[in-house]
Amino acid sequence: MPQARRRTAVQGRWIVVSLLVIDGLIGCTTPEVPPIRFAPYGSGYASKPAFDDVEYRFPLSPADRLQITPETLADLDQEQLDQVYARLTAGAMPDGEFEGKVLVPRGTAGDERLARLAGPFGAAALELKGLALTDVTQILWRGKVFDREHRVLRNRIDDPALLRKLAPTGAQAKPVSIHGQTSGLLFPAKVYCGQSLLDARRESIIADYAFADDVADYQEWPDYLVGRRGLNLREEMRMVRPGFYLGRAYADRVFVLNFALYDKRAARGYGERVAADAAGEEACWAGTQQRRAALLR
Repeated sequence: MPQARRRTAVQGRWIVVSLLVIDGLIGCTTPEVPPIRFAPYGSGYASKPAFDDVEYRFPLSPADRLQITPETLADLDQEQLDQVYARLTAGAMPDGEFEGKVLVPRGTAGDERLARLAGPFGAAALELKGLALTDVTQILWRGKVFDREHRVLRNRIDDPALLRKLAPTGAQAKPVSIHGQTSGLLFPAKVYCGQSLLDARRESIIADYAFADDVADYQEWPDYLVGRRGLNLREEMRMVRPGFYLGRAYADRVFVLNFALYDKRAARGYGERVAADAAGEEACWAGTQQRRAALLR
């Protein structure tokens, strides 16, 4: 591989990793853990409970879901996040603007996780461009914008200063305005129903970046960084309640992080209807166990 191309690939991987995790490394709080039940587990992998047993013994009621917020999810460890995700279904196909929050599991240091995800690419990229860590933190992932009709999404990046610094000569991300804030809608993905890489008992909403180069407004730079020639990113999401989704991101089918998506407008007013909500609208195949669990409530 030519040296210039190798450097571009190294820089690209570091940028994307930074975009995915940096929002979870700042502004951290310690919220109260939601009062929902979890199956017992230990530190070893063999102690992890089967998801079908978790859902049978501890099904999430509509009232349980109402207690879960993006802030309370941030105070769970990874096993608890997995148990919550496994008890959800895909729900309705999202549409419109969603705020995003990266969830760094309790007991995992954000800077250590960043180092593990970046591997040797981080140090190399910073050395090549002479950048300090403060330059990296200027990139903030703010959420996603879904187009339900065309089954695509784009990621909202505010103040993409580091992208501009690392961009090849002549390359520039097109700015957009959202609620008066100048942002970049970058990194498109195709959205569809598909198998979960964590829990194959039912489908999840999938965001696939591998072949998004035929999406309208695709930009070779920087969108290729998360596609099949970059991180080969794939995300999956399930609905906690209308306007609120819990997601998981994979790079080359290797799990890298959790995230939450929240639409305040869609979530507003849901509390009054939560007791009457049953399965709700399902965009994807919900499996068979969820319907059984609903009958036991």
